[in-house]
Amino acid sequence: MGFVVLALMLVSVVFLVSAVLHDPPSDGVGGPVDDMLRLLRCPRINCKVDFLQLDLMKHLVPAGRSISSSFVYLHLVHDYDDQDKLFFCDEDQTSLLEVPWLIMKSDNYFVPSLFLIPTFEQELGNLFPRKETVFHFLGRYLFHPTNQVWGLITRSYQVYLAKADERIGIQIRVFDTGTGPFEHVFDQIIACALKKNLLPEIFMEKPITNQSQKSKAVLVTSLSAGYFERLRDMYWEHPTATGEIIGFYQPSHEEHQQTERRFHKRKARAEMYLLSLTDVLATIVAQSLGGLKPWMLYKPENQTAPVPPCRRVMSMEPCFHASPFYDCKTKRGMDTGAVVPHVRHCEDMSWGLRK
Repeated sequence: MGFVVLALMLVSVVFLVSAVLHDPPSDGVGGPVDDMLRLLRCPRINCKVDFLQLDLMKHLVPAGRSISSSFVYLHLVHDYDDQDKLFFCDEDQTSLLEVPWLIMKSDNYFVPSLFLIPTFEQELGNLFPRKETVFHFLGRYLFHPTNQVWGLITRSYQVYLAKADERIGIQIRVFDTGTGPFEHVFDQIIACALKKNLLPEIFMEKPITNQSQKSKAVLVTSLSAGYFERLRDMYWEHPTATGEIIGFYQPSHEEHQQTERRFHKRKARAEMYLLSLTDVLATIVAQSLGGLKPWMLYKPENQTAPVPPCRRVMSMEPCFHASPFYDCKTKRGMDTGAVVPHVRHCEDMSWGLRK
């Protein structure tokens, strides 16, 4: 049980708090674990090791250093290879049973594949009777924003979201190259928001309508300010068909991802948490913190808005985008989304897994 809990906690921490190994907390952890983290950060050392190589330290520790060998480093990042993927094989788990400390690096939410390991089945069932709540509970338990991040969250929420009758979150991720905003992305957002009744229709001709007492606050998160500005202007310049008052708010627009900048990551964490406080979501990750099943925006192809523009996902759990397709018993490829009924393929990526 201890190993399963540790593995689940570590993957949640790494996934939510964005690369602990690159940006460890100032108080860190003491002794050999702290030494190991510092070693893993060293760019001159090849930290990636074979899965079954338990004598890790002799490959990592500089000459003259002596550190306990009771550590294993698991490389479960998106670029991991077939040897690393043996972690998900039941028989290969036995090599980890006597290891006190497991240090892993991952940018994937790989919990769905843990549910395919027979050894973990009973423990996972006891820990999470509702299988789609793993990320929600661990995220709520482990994702504690720092004071600086909590300040960003509370100030934004009190000023822009708290007084609204309904809060809507829209997370916009754009994978096109070139300079946005892109017309087809905006068309997709509007199509999803209107068809799924996230936002009301507007009157293009009438200058005013009977005002409703209901208000909606829309939180937009995107690297670009362009989508927010067009949505804001659209509902500022024209009245809604329902008479509802719609307000838009975007906390930041960094223009491009800056993973290694500390304040950039603080903003990202604050926005993730703010999205989880909304009532309705069109998003990717924040639904798990909020315990919601969001509307998922499909990835556009050939710079064309997809039809349909979005769909409700089957679970609040994130998708494991780099799941292995390997039958550990037969040593052959297999469809891991058809093994058990509670682990299926994702709506946005056919090769991914979701519970």
